[in-house]
Amino acid sequence: RRSGHSGRMTTSRKLLCAVYAVIALAAFVATWSQNVAYLDSGTTGFLTGFIDGTRVTPASRSITVDILLFFLAAAVFMVIEARKLGVRYVWAYIVGGALIAISVTFPLFLIARERELAKSGEAIRLPVLDKVLLSVFTVAVAGMVLHVDLT
Repeated sequence: RRSGHSGRMTTSRKLLCAVYAVIALAAFVATWSQNVAYLDSGTTGFLTGFIDGTRVTPASRSITVDILLFFLAAAVFMVIEARKLGVRYVWAYIVGGALIAISVTFPLFLIARERELAKSGEAIRLPVLDKVLLSVFTVAVAGMVLHVDLT
């Protein structure tokens, strides 16, 4: 810890954790509403049918490979950061990512990471341009998620 810092979470870190929590919750609702719909569709062999469904079109193959490779990079990052910062249960986040959704467990890991980083007492300082561009990107992603037929 740096001298003069209490190790408490700053407002910026609390806000960041809240953003991660909202992302995790939205990801859980969006992914599992579709998983439940898939289960209710009467498809035999949930896992094999689901995996076959990821290979139906070039778009589904592209997004599947994209997510899998992102997941691999995220897992490497998570293990390294967990060991460096002392975040516990890193493999639970990774296994949970495979069983639930990496879009759910990665933000949860990032919350745990922020809690460890808060012990240093350092605040997050982003330039205004980064804040603006992250806001624009958030709106764009939200729009694309809402455009997907989740019913």
